[in-house]
Amino acid sequence: MAHTKVLTGARVVLPTGTVDDGRLIVEGTRIADTAPGGAETVDLSGHWLVPGFVDIHNHGGGGASFAGGTAEDVLRGVRTHRVHGTTTVVASAVTGDLDFLARHAGMLAELAQQGDIAGIHFEGPFISPCRKGAHDEQLLRDPDPAEVRKLLDAAHGQARMMTLATELPGGLDSVRLLAEHGVIAAVGHTDATYEQTLGAIDAGATVATHLFNAMPPLGHRAPGPITALLEDERVTVELINDGTHLHPAALRLAFHHAGRERVAFITDAMDAAGFGDGRYMLGPMEVEVADGVARLVEGGSIAGSTLTLDRAFKRAVTVDGLPVEDVVAAISANPARLLGLSDRIGSLEPGKDADLVVLDDAFDLVGVMRRGEWVVDPQLG
Repeated sequence: MAHTKVLTGARVVLPTGTVDDGRLIVEGTRIADTAPGGAETVDLSGHWLVPGFVDIHNHGGGGASFAGGTAEDVLRGVRTHRVHGTTTVVASAVTGDLDFLARHAGMLAELAQQGDIAGIHFEGPFISPCRKGAHDEQLLRDPDPAEVRKLLDAAHGQARMMTLATELPGGLDSVRLLAEHGVIAAVGHTDATYEQTLGAIDAGATVATHLFNAMPPLGHRAPGPITALLEDERVTVELINDGTHLHPAALRLAFHHAGRERVAFITDAMDAAGFGDGRYMLGPMEVEVADGVARLVEGGSIAGSTLTLDRAFKRAVTVDGLPVEDVVAAISANPARLLGLSDRIGSLEPGKDADLVVLDDAFDLVGVMRRGEWVVDPQLG
């Protein structure tokens, strides 16, 4: 018989709302309806119990890169984010030589098939040189559907998302190709107009890659992609809530217009997340991390983040003033739905994986469970 734990006393955030002095039963790897006699009881009084975090845009952590590292590097990065509450992570690549990206996708696909990561996100090379951010301009290219298909084939069915500047030649055809293959087409690193962005959404784009960042600002005569992405109910917008990428007012604006059902918190983390300041490589680009902020050595552009999702959660509640239930939707339920995994993860419901996070009353992480096993045991804290 599978070992059963009964977690008691916490404020449990469920899809229907928050239950004070709640009770959650974990049987083996899953959440259960009932507990047998003699089950282990874990008292979590004074704490919050929320679903495990789901990160759909992450380039690494713990000194290891998802974008160019070995399988061992990727696993080290996964473990780093896991102890910060991210129980499901998609590995994001960055712009590189197409043949290298295809080879690297093959390795990442094996890790996805093993269940270590939840798939692959290609951020580049099909992005705009006008909004390249921390991507090597010499390696950028227009989104040729044949080359898009090459990366999808290399990912062996494990591609989950691709970020495109959809205004470039081949952009709309590439969006249609991705949609046909069940891969999320994300608008990002784009110089598109409002009208061009609407065209991309109509073609099948459903995600905004780190909204506000690496795209034209909102203007009253040229509303640009931000307005199109916020106002269309078919689109989920990614937000990096680290205090560097977004002003709190911009974050609240996104929540106000998109609503809590269309926001996904991401880290866009690079190697330095959970590791420290210093010099790193993001793909072929050298990055300097100082005071937790990552910037390109050459040019000074922001180069991803050092964010972990537990910090994003705490900031959303304590700085941005968002309701806990809205944050849970953005950090767990919505990204799980985007990945097509909401039958398994993203909420605390019977039958789903026992992926959960325990937070204290100051919203600091004190416990993480993944598939019924403590990664961080709140009783040992």
